[in-house]
Amino acid sequence: MTVDASVISGSSVVKLARGVRLREDSVRGRTVLLAPERAIALDDIAIRIVQALDGKRSLDCIATDFAATFEAPAAQIGNDVVAFVKELSLRRMLELVQ
Repeated sequence: MTVDASVISGSSVVKLARGVRLREDSVRGRTVLLAPERAIALDDIAIRIVQALDGKRSLDCIATDFAATFEAPAAQIGNDVVAFVKELSLRRMLELVQ
């Protein structure tokens, strides 16, 4: 089921929706998130977040892992991850697992 952005929180577990894929656009030299009839160019941080959306870990868990990796405040990273995921959900690119 697609995700309503208003229900996304740190405890949410999400994955890419069916038909949505992370792909390298060799023409533009960028990584993009492809969905039927739409695409989003991603920066390095967005790519890492999308790769972490495995449908098994909560957004809080992903943020905690990123905080340790990047030696940054977990709360700030958590807010950024949730905001990014909410944006993807508005574009109907995610499914709610839990």
